[in-house]
Amino acid sequence: MILHTLLDYDVLRVIWWILLGVLLVAFAITDGFDLGTGTLLPFVAKNDLERRVVINSIGPVWEGNQVWLVLGGGAIFAAWPQLYAVSFSGFYLAMFAVLFALILRPVGFKYRSKREGARWRATWDWLLFVGGFVPSLIFGVALGNVLQGVPFRLTPDMQIFYDGSFFGLLNPFAVLCGLVSVAMLVMHGASWLALKTEGAVASRARSWGMGAAVAVVVLYALAGWALWTFVDGYRITSEIVTTGASNPLFKTVAGEGGAWFANYAAHPWTMAAPVLGFVGALLALLGLARRWEGLTMVFSSLSIAGIILSVGASMFPFILPSSIQGAASLTVWDSSSSQLTLFIMLVGSCIFLPIIIGYTSWVYKVLWGKVNADGIRDGKGHAY
Repeated sequence: MILHTLLDYDVLRVIWWILLGVLLVAFAITDGFDLGTGTLLPFVAKNDLERRVVINSIGPVWEGNQVWLVLGGGAIFAAWPQLYAVSFSGFYLAMFAVLFALILRPVGFKYRSKREGARWRATWDWLLFVGGFVPSLIFGVALGNVLQGVPFRLTPDMQIFYDGSFFGLLNPFAVLCGLVSVAMLVMHGASWLALKTEGAVASRARSWGMGAAVAVVVLYALAGWALWTFVDGYRITSEIVTTGASNPLFKTVAGEGGAWFANYAAHPWTMAAPVLGFVGALLALLGLARRWEGLTMVFSSLSIAGIILSVGASMFPFILPSSIQGAASLTVWDSSSSQLTLFIMLVGSCIFLPIIIGYTSWVYKVLWGKVNADGIRDGKGHAY
């Protein structure tokens, strides 16, 4: 028996769809508080010492958190090559903007304290704000466009043509989703600062975090209403073949209003995702108000997981629908790598993911504790 046939092709496809969701959630939870902290930097810290406290709260962990972004990109490239090809070509300028903003973060950390000038440091502080705000916004905008369908088409020989533009991505619904993302990560960053800092910085972070938690609930509800009212979802109208070749053009797809809510009616248990998004944000609001530091991070993380998973639950089995050629829409069943590739990658993931999780947990344990002004003044144990 060939080893990779131990798991059916359709099972492997679903496993990798789930793993992709896990990687996206892990990135949003870990690097999400880094992005939220960067976004909050100019607002929760009023002088240079406080800004150094904020920066050093994420100093030991921000680089390691980005491993989930690398893993997510690698998983898309290897497990869903057509998704990688379409998204990274169609969203090229948006991805470039995200990459540029993310590059500002390590540069800002390294250079802001190299000179004593107030203007020099203030400039880098605002660039660190850009490095947190821009990716937070664009990631949400990208998800908003995915829900609406992306204007790409495939030729019979599988050539990809993208008919959209960068500014076309900035449509009202996508911008609304971007604001949900910003509010979500600001809430998460504020929860982190409330946990890791003291005094005035922690107090301001709690205030901003409570406002962000309220914004998450309101904007997420508004996005759901807009998705039901104004955005057409997609459904497969032909026979669904779960173990067929990875050729999207073998099916037919129709767009219709409310289609993204069909899975919730067919499988009521999937309602747990959006409910978790709302309840987690409300509990984070309560935790910030009551100063439940550790629990607030848990609640904020649960809200993020629920919001992201609700997108996957709504769209399944679609991964990237096409707004101009329904048959070209990419689904779990027709855009994956081969059965052998998925199996080999699964074996590798089972080996290396526990190592990554274990190492990351060890780093958090070793470098745990609050960052305070006295430690910054002493200049001991802090990188920035």
